[in-house]
Amino acid sequence: MANLDYYIGLMSGTSVDGVDCALVQFIGDQPKLIATHSEPIESGLREDILQLCSGKNIDLELYGNTDVAIGQLFASAALTLLANENIEKTAIRAIGSHGQTVFHHPQGTTRFTLQIGDPNSIAQLTGITTIADFRRRDMAAGGEGAPLAPVLHRNCFQSASSDRVVLNVGGIANITVLNKDGTCLAFDTGPANVLMDYWIAKHQQKNYDKNGNWAASGNIIQPLLKLLLDEAYFSKAPPKSTGRELFNGLWLEAKLHKLGQELAVADVQATLLRFTIDSIVNEIRKTSQPAEVYVCGGGAHNNAFIDGLQAQLRDCNVLSTAKLGIDPDWVEAIAFAWMAKQTSEGRTIDTTPFTGAAQATVLGGIYKA
Repeated sequence: MANLDYYIGLMSGTSVDGVDCALVQFIGDQPKLIATHSEPIESGLREDILQLCSGKNIDLELYGNTDVAIGQLFASAALTLLANENIEKTAIRAIGSHGQTVFHHPQGTTRFTLQIGDPNSIAQLTGITTIADFRRRDMAAGGEGAPLAPVLHRNCFQSASSDRVVLNVGGIANITVLNKDGTCLAFDTGPANVLMDYWIAKHQQKNYDKNGNWAASGNIIQPLLKLLLDEAYFSKAPPKSTGRELFNGLWLEAKLHKLGQELAVADVQATLLRFTIDSIVNEIRKTSQPAEVYVCGGGAHNNAFIDGLQAQLRDCNVLSTAKLGIDPDWVEAIAFAWMAKQTSEGRTIDTTPFTGAAQATVLGGIYKA
C-alpha cells in the first residue's frame, strides 16, 4: 500500500468523547474510506478540556499540558490505526488534524477560534506530515472558521436532480443546503447533543442518552421550550457559527432558573430533544425546501431524534449519509483528510458560502515529518 493517495483524518468534536481516525484513499477528489479507529478520551483529560472550554480562570500550564496531551492522543490514534491495518507510515501522504476546539469566538473586532492538539507532536510521533489549524486560516480570510465539513458535503453529496440538506449532529448541529442548481449554504443551527449530554451527565452520570431513550420517556414542557428558543442566535442570518461558549450548562441552568418551576428531570431531557429538533427544522424551513435530509454525526444513531425530525419534516425523506455511500460516523474525519489533500496539493478551498470568508484560501498549516 505505498500509494501516495492515502490520507488520515483526525477529528474530536464538541462532545469531547473521543478521537475519530479515518484512513482515506482518493480517486481524484472522491474519498474512499479504507479503515477507521476511535480512541477514547479518558475522563481526566476530558475534564481538563472542558475546563478550558469554560473560558474562565485559564491556567497556562493546564493549557500547554492539555495541548500536548491531545496531540499525543491524536498521534496514538493514527499509529494504532496503521498498526491494526498493517500499513506503513510511508503509505500516508499527510494527516489532516482538526484538533479539539476549546473556544470559538467569531464575533467582535478581534475574532478568534482555538483548536488544541499540538500538530508538532503528531508529526514527530507519527513520522507523517501533518496539516492542522484549518479554522484559523479561514477566520483570517474573513470567515467564521466554521462549519468546515460542508466543503466535503458539497464535493460528495450535491445532486443535479434534487435539493438536499446534509445535517451534521454532534455537540452542535449544522446544516449544508445543497440546491440542484449548484448553489449552496451552510451554518451552525445551534445545540444538538451538548445540552442533552450535560443534563444526563448531571442526573444519571452518563455521557449521552443512548437512542434518546431517556428523552423519549419524558413529556415536553412547552413554556421551557419557548424560553429555550428565545435566544438571539436563532434570529441571526448566516453566516453564523456557535459552540459551548454560548450553549452550555450555565446557559441551560439560567433558562431553568428564569422559568422558576419545579420540573421532572426526564421532562427537561424530552424538552431539550424537542428544542434541538425545532431549532434545526426552523433553520431548514427558512433556507430551503429539500427533497431529502441526510444525517451524519453521532445524532444519526439517536432513534428518538430521527423519528422526531421526520415527524416535523413530513414533506421530505430523512435518511443517513450511508445512503450516499459515506458512513455517518466518519463524515467529519473524512472531511479533514480531504482538506489535507487539498492543502498538500496547494489548492484553495472555497468556504465563502459556508463561513462567509472573503475568498477561497489554502487552509491549514503544514508541519513536515
